Amino acid sequence: MGEKSNFDDCLYGTVTVGERGQIVIPADARRDLNIKQGDKLLIMRHPVTESLMVGKLEAMLGFFEFMTNRLKNVEDAPVEES
Repeated sequence: MGEKSNFDDCLYGTVTVGERGQIVIPADARRDLNIKQGDKLLIMRHPVTESLMVGKLEAMLGFFEFMTNRLKNVEDAPVEES
């Protein structure tokens, strides 16, 4: 799958929450994100808005590792005086 070019390309439509709290991930999203039966997904509440963030566990772990390393680089960077 290539990079999505704009916001509209990232939208897969809407889903309805079922009686047991379940949703169906649209087929296009599963295909584009390579989500297969048995994959573990991480579900997080957005820290500011009333929304959920969903991602494949291994992708989210990679993202958190990337961000941790970036933050370490920022911490270790020399402070510039103005």
